[in-house]
Amino acid sequence: MDTKTARLVRTLRLRHLELLVVLSETATMRDAATRLHLSQPAISKMLGEIERCFGARLFERSHQGIQANALGSSAAFRARAALNELARATEDVDAMHSGVTAILRVGAPSVTATVPAAIVALRQRMPGAAVQLLEGRVHALIHRLLKGELDCVFGAITPELIASDMIPLLEPVVLLKDELCVLASTANRSVNARRLKWADLRDAQWVVPPKETLVRQAFMTAFLNSGVTPPVPVIEAMSSVTIGTVLRKDPSLLCAVRLEHAVDEVARGGVQRLRVLPQVVLPSFGLFFRRDGMERPAILTAFADAIRGVSGNAMPKRRTARQ
Repeated sequence: MDTKTARLVRTLRLRHLELLVVLSETATMRDAATRLHLSQPAISKMLGEIERCFGARLFERSHQGIQANALGSSAAFRARAALNELARATEDVDAMHSGVTAILRVGAPSVTATVPAAIVALRQRMPGAAVQLLEGRVHALIHRLLKGELDCVFGAITPELIASDMIPLLEPVVLLKDELCVLASTANRSVNARRLKWADLRDAQWVVPPKETLVRQAFMTAFLNSGVTPPVPVIEAMSSVTIGTVLRKDPSLLCAVRLEHAVDEVARGGVQRLRVLPQVVLPSFGLFFRRDGMERPAILTAFADAIRGVSGNAMPKRRTARQ
């Protein structure tokens, strides 16, 4: 711990961290004072103490109110993560009093075959472990990971994620290959060829996700690269429940999905994966930790090993400077 950090630890209290977060979320000192049940002079004094410790101005004051500058936004982000970590610590202690040995908080998409299998494998290795699974879009889940609300996130490396400023803050621990897959009902007898090409399927009745999704864009590109106009889907849907249901109820339909979804649907029965050439690669899936330089709890390492163990398409693990 360097001298400046040691000074912060000795001087600042948790109330100071709470103030940083509240000020970053409110428009005026009065609003912050109301939320914290303090007077405005007390708020001003505490903010002065914080800025003296950091040796920099963190918030810009004006007649319109108060606004965090770049340094203030960064400090508030870290303060929020520290407070969330403290909240997680109290939850862990309470859970362990009831017999739980460790808690894993993981974010993942709603459709994934890998994560459920990895959770089962983890609990076989650590029977006392408890898992809290939060489902959602990867970009939102990554935000919650960086804020300290989650321990790890399993999701696709999307262009949106790559273009953001979050990548340097993340440590990709496991990378899994992904590709565009075509699903059909096992009762569909019109596509029984062993080797299909995209052009062979141009007249099929398709179920695909909306145009803004990576899967839909890859689907259209596959036909365009084959010199064929992409088919107009008869059904657009994102829900895995909807897709699985219509495929099983209407054998004439085909569906384009990513590999994680395909594995999940095939495992449920009544659906087959068609081999269509050429292969269309999608952005990889990854298991992400926060890049904070801290030693990982045993349950995080065990979960990463479980992800590798249940997946047959894991890429070689990247070596880091600490290995």
